[in-house]
Amino acid sequence: MDFGGRYHIAAPRAAVWAALNDTAMLKAAIPGCHRIEWAGETALDLEIKVNLGVVHPVFKGDLTLAGIVPAERYTLSGKGKGGLLGLAEGSADIVLADDGEGTLLVFTAIGGASGQIMRLGKAIIGNSAQKVIDGFFERFGDAMGADVTPLGAK
Repeated sequence: MDFGGRYHIAAPRAAVWAALNDTAMLKAAIPGCHRIEWAGETALDLEIKVNLGVVHPVFKGDLTLAGIVPAERYTLSGKGKGGLLGLAEGSADIVLADDGEGTLLVFTAIGGASGQIMRLGKAIIGNSAQKVIDGFFERFGDAMGADVTPLGAK
């Protein structure tokens, strides 16, 4: 499953980069996030309750950052286990660019799941995942104190 979007954030690129690496900002922005903390220079531990419509599993997992170019880009990869529902994994490329006095953030991601999660159907999961992504950026802007405008697909 592929996801993505383009967002204009009314804040300088350096401020957006700092917020993307601030666990307090991320926790405020990630729907259902119970815990997120740095486990190393490029690794985060995460616990999140996900709304998949009919079920609400809690995923525990880890995130790894790679291809880091400060204030420009990185790739975020992660795996999480949702108890009896199985595993979910994905990766996302986040790219920042100056956009007037603000920042253009381009987000492209791929994700998948196994076990009982896939039995719920790709449509439910896809819709839920895109809602999570859109909700993340809305709350991310709120946490930063900056307006975020969705610009549509990548």
